[in-house]
This record gives sequence, C-alpha cells and structure tokens, in this order.
Amino acid sequence: MSISLQKGQKVSLSKESAGLGKVVVGLGWDEAPRSSGGGLFGGLFGGGGNQNIDCDASAILLQDGKCRGKGDIVYFGNLKHSSGTVQHMGDNLTGAGDGDDEQIVIDLASIPAKYDRIVIVVNIYQAVQRHQHFGMIRNAFARIVDARNNQELCKYNLTEDYSGQLSLIFGEVYRHNGEWKFNAIGQGTQDPGIGDLVKRYM
Repeated sequence: MSISLQKGQKVSLSKESAGLGKVVVGLGWDEAPRSSGGGLFGGLFGGGGNQNIDCDASAILLQDGKCRGKGDIVYFGNLKHSSGTVQHMGDNLTGAGDGDDEQIVIDLASIPAKYDRIVIVVNIYQAVQRHQHFGMIRNAFARIVDARNNQELCKYNLTEDYSGQLSLIFGEVYRHNGEWKFNAIGQGTQDPGIGDLVKRYM
C-alpha cells in the first residue's frame, strides 16, 4: 500500500519493497486556471501571458552531498547518466492530462557506490522571461513506483502556496546504512533554471 508523505517526512524504500531494484520517480502538475486580474503577484510577475507553463524535471546525483560535474545532472538535455542507472524519460511541454507528466527511472541496485543522494527538482522553463511561477501550478506531486510491478511505494502531494517561486526541490532519494530512502522536501526557490539549482550543491 502506498504511503502518503507530508513535507519533511522520510520513508525507507528498501523496507517497503524487498529486493528493490529499479524505481520510477513520477512527477506531475497541472496549470491553475488563469485569472484576468493577475492576483497578488500580478503586478510583480505579470499574468504569465498566453503561453503554456513548461515544467522541467531533473535529477542531480551527489557524492557526499556535492554535485561533482555536469555529467551528474540528468535532465531534458542529458537524458541518461553515464553509468546508465538514471534515465529521464523525456520532456512534457505542457503538464496536460492525468498521471505523471515526467518520469525519471533510477536503478537503485546498480548506482555506483560513490553516489549517496539523488535530488529531484523541477523548474519552469524560461520562468523569468515568461513571467511564470509555481503559484500558477496546482496538484503538484512526486511519487515512487516499483518498476517490477508498477506498485506505488509512496506519494508526496505538494500542498503549499509556491507563488513567486521559480523552482521546486521536490525531494531526494538517498542511501543510508545500506537502505534507500526518500525524503519529501518541497522547498521552493528563486533559481530560474537547472544551472542555478545545481549551484546549491556545488
């Protein structure tokens, strides 16, 4: 049975599913209905124009809490990690429809031992230029699925108001005492792109 997580909660993926190998990190979101008035942030950020909001999910592989190089960032411009253990399944440009909007497959059983943490982040493509922010997004979630049987292990629904935030650190999959765990972070940031997000881990 899937565990519903709250912000800051951690769960052991290894204990939830014995012999866990590959997992699918599914990320989803919907565009909120647009108001003509622009709301609280209308004057500051504008109303987002008529363009779709393009959210991009990425995975940042860390060694001792640090990102050691560009090759350890898996995103729409680098869909597969050099080790073959982390793969982005492709960019969704609109977030329309039900279910996962983007998926990242992680082979936990084969990740090189030097990597101890994989941070899952989402940023809005060209957020500053398009005057878009996460206050214009709703129903955002991250979930972990056992790839062997498509069983959902845990799900984290982001319920806070992220108005004015340009990126979100959804959570992290990390290794602790031989177990793989997931930490629901849900932290909004002002980082306009993946390059700026990665600097947090340099």
